[in-house]
Amino acid sequence: MRVLGIETSCDETGVAVYDSDRGLLAHALYSQMAVHSEYGGVVPELASRDHVRKILPLLTRVLHESGSSRQNIDGIAYTAGPGLVGALMVGGAVGRSLAYAWQVPAVGIHHMEGHLLAPMLEDNPPAFPFVALLVSGGHTQLVEVETIGRYKILGESVDDAAGEAFDKAAKMLDLDYPGGPQVAMLAERGDPSRFRFPRPMTDRPGLDFSFSGLKTFTLNTIAAHRGEDGLPDNQTMADIACAFQEAVVDTLVIKCRRALELTGLKTLVIAGGVSANSLLRQRLEEKLAKIGAGVFYARHEFCTDNGAMIAYAGCQRLLAGQRDDLAVRAIPRWPLTELETMEA
Repeated sequence: MRVLGIETSCDETGVAVYDSDRGLLAHALYSQMAVHSEYGGVVPELASRDHVRKILPLLTRVLHESGSSRQNIDGIAYTAGPGLVGALMVGGAVGRSLAYAWQVPAVGIHHMEGHLLAPMLEDNPPAFPFVALLVSGGHTQLVEVETIGRYKILGESVDDAAGEAFDKAAKMLDLDYPGGPQVAMLAERGDPSRFRFPRPMTDRPGLDFSFSGLKTFTLNTIAAHRGEDGLPDNQTMADIACAFQEAVVDTLVIKCRRALELTGLKTLVIAGGVSANSLLRQRLEEKLAKIGAGVFYARHEFCTDNGAMIAYAGCQRLLAGQRDDLAVRAIPRWPLTELETMEA
């Protein structure tokens, strides 16, 4: 089965074609980073408009690069949620309309299920069951995954997501948007021994996360070291970024190890934008190897939002017989646990 995938949940327009026999045939991604950077975050109306401008040229390009036409596309998958409702409507309207015109089935995909399954696009994919750490700008969740669609939330953030905390820390440090990669780059020049930030909620049982207190601690540390221009000197800025990143990474690693011990599973999948963080990958591999557990993740280009993960997830659900009706689905808030179960 050959599936066209469309992702427009936030600030990236992604299109891909996935074939169940041949794998990923082509994909393209347009990032709106330049559009939103001057505002320090995503402006929903601008995001929707940019999706409208970019989606059809990307569709044309990906169909050409994959050697596909309307005659050999067997189904269409689009991100139905969660996300910005206007952005979701763009991809949903295009995907549902093409499916109707081409007389093929369409299916709306949960954005986080797409991220969760992105490592399946690699040459050495993980096997079910496993624990997944979904960590992005909008989500931080630990999920027990039995098979596609059968998910149990083990823990999640009670306030800011880890990616959101990175972005807010970047703003405090006067870094560009998006903040996560900027904080990581600045942290490389930092002294990890100068500051020690708290590892929130690691001193108590449970698998939930909280990053709002860490954000406040960062703000107070910056305020205590301000110079005449209102910011600390360059080295102190790097030291703070380093301490902040160390605290987030250690917190995530501690909770992941706990989740594996609780479930008795030996496989961890990390997915979402923050899963591209090099220090997080390194620490997880080091710490989990000590308990005989393995870590799987997608290549960097599939950690952030992309059409390939939606095409893959859609292909699995279409192969299992799932079909949506003619309505365009756009679900801004959509619990992962409400998805229909697919057999592995």
